[in-house]
Amino acid sequence: MRYSLFLLVFLSSFVSAEIYKWVDEKGRVHFGDSPKQNVKAEKVSVRVNSYKNVTVETNDLFFQDAGPTAKKVVMYSTSWCGYCKKAKRYFQKQQISFVEYDIEEDLGAKQRFDALGGRGVPLILVGKQKMSGFDQARFDRMMKSL
Repeated sequence: MRYSLFLLVFLSSFVSAEIYKWVDEKGRVHFGDSPKQNVKAEKVSVRVNSYKNVTVETNDLFFQDAGPTAKKVVMYSTSWCGYCKKAKRYFQKQQISFVEYDIEEDLGAKQRFDALGGRGVPLILVGKQKMSGFDQARFDRMMKSL
């Protein structure tokens, strides 16, 4: 029994992955799980903020004072987000007018994103509904429900 416990603890140390950041001699920044030898590397803490499932919520507070803009589509995104790009392409292809806010470039957008309970991107608002993530069929149902 003790041997099994020791083995479990010993092997679990190999499972935990660490990410390192370092700069090479040409000034390029690199990330990896093991830096080159003789290079000063810094351990990076990584927080994954992607959705496993797309969720849709309804709440009167999303567009509390929106008035005529209540039917407008608003998307909170980042420049590197693949699902944000997919949603944007879909909106453009379907000629759906929308407003996009990059939460890494716009402090006010980041504050609104946080106030809406945003934990990952894209965060899409349609009327009084909020979609976390992007799913074309669910988005279409949201639009039809307006």
